[in-house]
Amino acid sequence: MQFDTDSEDGIAIRTVLADGDPLARRSLRDALRHDGIAVVAEATSGREAVELTAFYRPDAVVMDAGLPGLDGIEATRTIHERSPGICVVLLTSKHDDAHGLRALRAGAAGYLSKDVEPHLLPRTLRGALEGEAAISRRLAMSLVESYRRTPRGGSGLRPVRSELTDREWEVLDLLASGASTDDIARTLVLSVETVRSHLKNLYRKLGVRSRAEAVQEALRLRDLVV
Repeated sequence: MQFDTDSEDGIAIRTVLADGDPLARRSLRDALRHDGIAVVAEATSGREAVELTAFYRPDAVVMDAGLPGLDGIEATRTIHERSPGICVVLLTSKHDDAHGLRALRAGAAGYLSKDVEPHLLPRTLRGALEGEAAISRRLAMSLVESYRRTPRGGSGLRPVRSELTDREWEVLDLLASGASTDDIARTLVLSVETVRSHLKNLYRKLGVRSRAEAVQEALRLRDLVV
């Protein structure tokens, strides 16, 4: 674990770096600091990245997708579920669109090759913080194809950044299909009480009070026409 706390005052963007390779961390840190972005902490594993993010509450996390133990995607999922406002950009040596889609679904705001030029990373990170997608053109096309394959009504389509967990989206998809609480429990192999707990949580997160309102809000989030 290594910390970089030089001159944080007055710097708008605070970042946690996570990479098991010290040389890679140094390269990334130098590139970010050169562009006025503060690196407040560095992690060597996914679990450490989650802990440091919870402690420092940075604006962004730049993380290797292939971290040991808890990998970058699962670490992203945990960070996103706890603090959805934190922007996570994953760097990967695996050129796999399916892997990239998993990362975005886990809550990542970006998924880039580790071969990206270090001097381009600050600009990409700033763009991600402003709501731009930090992904390759190839992965963007995969997202388009995934959207095209989505069934009418949007079942299965989930916003990249959402407070709902994957399980809560599964419950919501079944709810939108007209399934009852008992039906959902049987389909997901859960107890009825667990399903009710998921429903209660997703109602709260969506700010709704009924099943119908929850379905309407899901459609709005997916930017689909009912």
